[in-house]
Amino acid sequence: MKRQSLIIDCDPGVDDAIGLLLAFASPELDLKAIMTVGGNVPVARTSRNARIIRQIAGREDVPVFAGAGVPLRREPAGAGEFHGAEGLGWLEVFEPDAPLADGHEADALTRIVMDEPEGSVALALMGPMTNLALAMKAEPRLAARLGPVVAMGGARSEGGNITPSAEFNIWADPDAAAEVFASGCEMVVMGLDATHQVRATEARIAALEAAGDARAATAARLLRFSQAIERDIVGWDAAPLHDPCTVAWLLRPELFRLAPCRIAVETESELTRGHTAVEFRVDGATARHHWATWADGQGVFDLLAARLGGGE
Repeated sequence: MKRQSLIIDCDPGVDDAIGLLLAFASPELDLKAIMTVGGNVPVARTSRNARIIRQIAGREDVPVFAGAGVPLRREPAGAGEFHGAEGLGWLEVFEPDAPLADGHEADALTRIVMDEPEGSVALALMGPMTNLALAMKAEPRLAARLGPVVAMGGARSEGGNITPSAEFNIWADPDAAAEVFASGCEMVVMGLDATHQVRATEARIAALEAAGDARAATAARLLRFSQAIERDIVGWDAAPLHDPCTVAWLLRPELFRLAPCRIAVETESELTRGHTAVEFRVDGATARHHWATWADGQGVFDLLAARLGGGE
C-alpha cells in the first residue's frame, strides 16, 4: 500500500480533534507532523490539545510543533463558545506525557516539505492559514513543492458562521488566507457548503458510542458537546462536522464532489472581512482551486466509525 505523506496544521478545537483521531487511525497516511496555530483557542491550548489527542490515539511517534499564536496583521479572536474554554468540550484536559517538538512550526513545515520529493507531501489545514503563509514568505519555493493542500475554510451558498458572509478559519486570519490562495499551490477547499452536509445526528453519534474503542468514545464525547452547543446557540439538532472532511477527502475522495474554481479573500472591508469569493467561471484544466460542492455525510461517519472502532 502506497502511503500519502501528510502534515496536519490545526487549532484543536472539537472538530480538529476528531480529524486528528481519524488521521492517527488511518494506515494509508504517513503522518510527518502535526502543527498547531492559535484559532479556536490560544496556541498554548491548541498545542496541548493536539498532544492530548495524540496520547489518546497512542501515536507519540508523530511530532507536534507549536506555530503562530497571532494572525499576520490582526488581533487574535477565538471560538471558545463552540469548543469550550479549553477547546475540547467536555473532555477532561491534562498535561500530556510527550512534549512538543523543538523548533517553530513554519521552519519544520518548510524542512519536511523541501526534504521530500516534489508534490509528495500533502497538507491538511484545519485552522487559520497563518503558519502556511509565514512558511511561504520564508521559502518562496514551498508552494510549488507541496502536494495537494486540502483546507477547511470559507463559505459560498451557505453564508458564514462567524459573520453573515465569512467562515471562522478564514475570518480569523484573512490576510494569511488571501496570501495562500494567491500562492499558486493546488488547493481542495472544504467550505461550509460541503461541511454542513456532514451532520452529527443522534444515530451517527450512537454508532461511535457503540464501537467499543477509546478513540471512538472520545470522538462521541466531543460530538455530544457540539450537539448540545448547536442546540443552545444555533437551534440545530445535528452539528456539522467541519475539519475531519479534510482527512476524509484524502482517504475517500469519492465521498465528495469538487468543482474547479478561483478563490479570493476579502481583507479590506470589516463588514465582509474573510468573505471567500468563489468563481466557477474558470478553465477547469488549469484551475488551482477546487471547491467542495457536495459531501456524503453518512459515508464520512461510516469511515469514522470504522477507523475509530478499530476496523478498516
